[in-house]
Amino acid sequence: MRKFLVVLDDSKECLNAMRFAAMRAAHTGGGVEILSVIPPDEFNHWIGVGDIMREEARERIHAHFEVFAKWMRDRQGVDPELVIREGEPVPEIMAQVKEDPEIGVLVLGAGTDKKGPGPLVTQLSRNSGTLPIPITIVPGHLTKEQLEAIT
Repeated sequence: MRKFLVVLDDSKECLNAMRFAAMRAAHTGGGVEILSVIPPDEFNHWIGVGDIMREEARERIHAHFEVFAKWMRDRQGVDPELVIREGEPVPEIMAQVKEDPEIGVLVLGAGTDKKGPGPLVTQLSRNSGTLPIPITIVPGHLTKEQLEAIT
């Protein structure tokens, strides 16, 4: 089954990327894989603190994932899977794409502020020539109705 890989983070544009991935998966008989990346610990010398911070990050990710997963199951009939990796976001996204042969499309949300589309879109579009799959960039300003019309 072809899966749409979407990145779960704290950005506003993440919501439209999630919606797009779920709608496309529902319309094409595909699946959704949600990837969240925990950045490297800044407290490497305090192992106990780092472990607690890592566990708290995992709990937040699971809670955030469940909100999206419930919507995907209830509204789109898609049961997403969650993958959590640790490291720098772009290399971890690239690694996930290369390690999972079922991933067919990487879906990213583009920011709408004047600073640009966001660091993930900027960095990954630079690396797009080395990815074995296409990247779909979903504009952050699209409404639910617009997303439904294009999926």
